[in-house]
Amino acid sequence: MEQTLKVARQWGAPVAAVIFFALWCVGEAGRIGTWWLSYWPGTWMIVLMTLAIGVAAWRPYASLGFTATLLLGQLTHVIPPPWDDYWAIYIGSFIALAFILWTGSGRQRVIAGAANLAFAAGMTVLIVSWRYGWGVGWFPRMPFGDRFNFNYYGAQLFSTLILIAAGCAAVGIALALYEDRGKLFQSKVLVQANLKETEVELVVEQERTRIARDLHDVLAHSLAVIAAQADGTRYLSQDQPKAVLDALENIAVSARHALVDAQRVIEGVRDDGLVAPQPRLTDVGPLVERMRQGSLKVQQSETGTPVELGAGQQLAVFRIVQECLTNALKHGGRGTAVRLHFDWSGPGLTMHVASELPASVSIGGTDDGGAAGRVGRGIPGMRERAHLAGGWLSSGPDGEQFRVTVFIPYGSRPASLLPEDRTESAAEQEDGMSGTEPEREPALALEGASSLSGTERESVGRG
Repeated sequence: MEQTLKVARQWGAPVAAVIFFALWCVGEAGRIGTWWLSYWPGTWMIVLMTLAIGVAAWRPYASLGFTATLLLGQLTHVIPPPWDDYWAIYIGSFIALAFILWTGSGRQRVIAGAANLAFAAGMTVLIVSWRYGWGVGWFPRMPFGDRFNFNYYGAQLFSTLILIAAGCAAVGIALALYEDRGKLFQSKVLVQANLKETEVELVVEQERTRIARDLHDVLAHSLAVIAAQADGTRYLSQDQPKAVLDALENIAVSARHALVDAQRVIEGVRDDGLVAPQPRLTDVGPLVERMRQGSLKVQQSETGTPVELGAGQQLAVFRIVQECLTNALKHGGRGTAVRLHFDWSGPGLTMHVASELPASVSIGGTDDGGAAGRVGRGIPGMRERAHLAGGWLSSGPDGEQFRVTVFIPYGSRPASLLPEDRTESAAEQEDGMSGTEPEREPALALEGASSLSGTERESVGRG
């Protein structure tokens, strides 16, 4: 049914116009003759009314214009007035009104309704007045003056035309209301489907929350056992070498910190998101100290005057440092040298992290034997954090080291420079740092950087 209405809405008016024209041609076939375009008095009436119907759905104002042209032409004697049996051709204007009320906008409907009231009055004048028409089939000839004719027949004819117009208008309004009802029904079905989908998502989310809390219990138990076993072994093995005791202590401390982090992430989830305290820039120092206890040789340096960053930016810096140190330990193992430098002298915080590349990593491949195009999750995650903080991140191998450079602008304004666009400014900063402040040699100057492209650098991504 909906498809049928759609086709009727598009082609109904032209089809109705063709039928209207064809029926009148058949009805007047005996009087039209061969040269009907030149001699038949109803030629202009049938042509203009057919055009008014044909364009009613596409060009409502043009349709009203055709009817107005016909009536004004007859009132000014430019177009022949109707005979007594031609008055029904005017019904074409009301058929066009039905299509306008069906397919038009609210404003077009109001204008079309008011215009057809005026058209009905003009038709009444043309039919009843002795100066124009010959009356209608059920009226006698009326050569007695306009006042007599309008007093006796004007109201009757005007009411008849208004009733016909109202009937056509009712059909158009009914079709429009039926279409609106169908659209409302579709909207109702769509809303119900969305509500059902949302309900399913809510159930799934509740199940995920339950699983997360179950996972928390498992993690809490396992991490507590690891910490307890490590502490117990360390206390019972006092005669072991210091390296063994340090490793056991590091296992216990790491397990306790992991337990606290799991507590924050899982138990901190509420309806409004994470409410537990998040790491800040001041937590970088303790993080570096813990990683040193895990046998990473971390050298930390800083230049410039520190500036207060936003909470989200501080969290991004902490997580990026955490990921870099974790990757260094993961890929380089115990004893890997890492240099961490914070530069506060520019328009934002510039952070450099460099770690030794293991011998198993070669340019164009990964240390775990992966293909050259493989990229881990760590670097994309760090890059996303830097981007959300308003800055950027670049990474890649540089000789025997793997370097990560991060820029976080002060405040919340976004960084407009991309890593590729900052080559000259970065080089000037590094030259200045190495030339004017030799006693503060930045841990991560980029001299001798590899000529690899950005894509090739990322191919050796770690994480």
